[in-house]
Amino acid sequence: MIVLLDMGIGNLSSVQSGFARSAGAETVIVQSGEAWDELIASGAQVSGLVLPGVGAFGDAMFQLRSSGLLRVVRQMAREGKPLLGICLGMQLLLSVSEEHGSHVGLGIIPGSVTRFPNSVKVPHMGWNDLVKVVDHPLLNGITQGDFVYFVHSYKANLQNEADLLAAADYNGIVVPAVIGRGLVLGTQFHPEKSGHVGEAILRNFVEICRQTAKAGAHA
Repeated sequence: MIVLLDMGIGNLSSVQSGFARSAGAETVIVQSGEAWDELIASGAQVSGLVLPGVGAFGDAMFQLRSSGLLRVVRQMAREGKPLLGICLGMQLLLSVSEEHGSHVGLGIIPGSVTRFPNSVKVPHMGWNDLVKVVDHPLLNGITQGDFVYFVHSYKANLQNEADLLAAADYNGIVVPAVIGRGLVLGTQFHPEKSGHVGEAILRNFVEICRQTAKAGAHA
């Protein structure tokens, strides 16, 4: 089972539909730490966590803290369970954001989030091609130049180049499009809105979850 965290700042139905359509994956939406505890107490086997998001960085971090979901994210990362952040959810994985002030993020992947310069149109919205930096299970079946759908006004700045899995070029600005450290992964674009390429990425994440759970069962 894959859990989608509902931070109250976006509609999760498209993400849930994307997982069902691409991989037939069972997903459950969790809105609070209490709901998470009840799910675990019921005996549910959670194989992965998805941190979606639209909206502002500071509001999202506030919702994570106030809902009790912050400890859920940290627990899953600490236990080495697959975690996927989408769009704002990816940015939350970083250390700090300057969006509407300075806000501390999850800090799982070192880096910052800054606004695009005035030299380009903001937001970066629409289809953009991907440049694979490394081969990674999340990018299985993805080829150089495949197009995905972006909608964002702020971009990630990674401290470590090794955390960059794929990038996009937006009018000469390198945009980290897929990032990852261990099993903590993120896409700046929306895979659920990115056609067959996005479906492949969601399907790959489901497979990562399955393989990780299988390895844990045999450990």
